[in-house]
Amino acid sequence: MTAVRTDAPTAAFPIRRMLLAGLAAIAVAGAATSAAAAGGRAAGISLDVSGESIPVAGFAMLTAVFSLVGLVIAAVLARFARHPRRVFVRITVALTVLSLVPDLIADAAPATKVLLMATHLIAAAIVIPVVARRLSA
Repeated sequence: MTAVRTDAPTAAFPIRRMLLAGLAAIAVAGAATSAAAAGGRAAGISLDVSGESIPVAGFAMLTAVFSLVGLVIAAVLARFARHPRRVFVRITVALTVLSLVPDLIADAAPATKVLLMATHLIAAAIVIPVVARRLSA
């Protein structure tokens, strides 16, 4: 008779579903951050930081890159953490807060800083809950 280890964090974890849901959330978040940037620009908010304009498509690209990092963190936690959901939420909320620091100190107008920070929060509000729901508690 072969013993089956039931306490393994990945015993019932459908990582493929988490990855697919995460990728869908990343696509939505990228579109949402680009839409927020475009809306801000249409409302007269500059997207200039240190004299360089941030392209609207750049918001989607950076959202995707950093959200993919979060998805990798989730996959690693799903495999090795005892409480992957709790750890994932704590890590990603902390990283989101840290991501606001460069915007606060950027050489940009106050409205631009607020818009930049809002895009970070929009992306986090979309991606974190979708991925967290698919991690075991």
